[in-house]
Amino acid sequence: MSQRMIGYWLKHLDELFERALPAALAAHDLSRREWQVLNVLASGDGDPRAALEPFDGVDDALRGLAMRGWTTGHQVTDEGRSAHAAITEHVVRFRRQAADGVSPDEYGLTVDVLRRMAANLEAAYTA
Repeated sequence: MSQRMIGYWLKHLDELFERALPAALAAHDLSRREWQVLNVLASGDGDPRAALEPFDGVDDALRGLAMRGWTTGHQVTDEGRSAHAAITEHVVRFRRQAADGVSPDEYGLTVDVLRRMAANLEAAYTA
């Protein structure tokens, strides 16, 4: 097992996602941020600005999706729902590849640990 710290692995994994996910989205000429915004809107999770708060480019993604006719305001159009369904198939394959060999319990535990670590630091360093 590598002696590298968690920060290294978080940053490395994010960089790999940034480089590899575009291939999964290439057939639709969609950026990672556009996918995230479309997915938030399609799931009904509210304003993507809140859901994707720490990330840049949400407003640009909203404009890009609207220009394609996939969204109006924070609503997904019929064309956007069709596109979301097609793109979801590519993203599911990508996620399966990324999580190969990781059980659902391990994945859930990892997300929970990261969530708690973030909460600890937020409580300690943001007031």
